[in-house]
Amino acid sequence: MSDTQVAREQLRSIVERIERLEEEKKTISEDIKDVYGEAKANGFDTKVLRQVVRMRKQDTSERQEQDAIRDLYLHALGMLPDLPGDED
Repeated sequence: MSDTQVAREQLRSIVERIERLEEEKKTISEDIKDVYGEAKANGFDTKVLRQVVRMRKQDTSERQEQDAIRDLYLHALGMLPDLPGDED
C-alpha cells in the first residue's frame, strides 16, 4: 500500500468518525431539548434551569467572583439596595 493510499484511508477514517460524532451530537442535543420540554411541562422555568445547569459547571470560586461582579454592576445601576456603609 502506498503512502498516498494510507493517507487517503486515514483521512476517510477521520472524516467518517467526525460524521458519526456529529450525528451523535445531534441526537444528544435533541434528547436535551426533550428533557427541557419535560421540565417546562412540569412547570419549571427552563431559562432559569439552563442558568442553573451552566452555574453547576463552574468552579465555586469562579461563580462567587461572577456573582460579586454582577452584584456590583446591579448596585451601580441602582438595581440593588444600598449596602450598609455605602454613602456616596
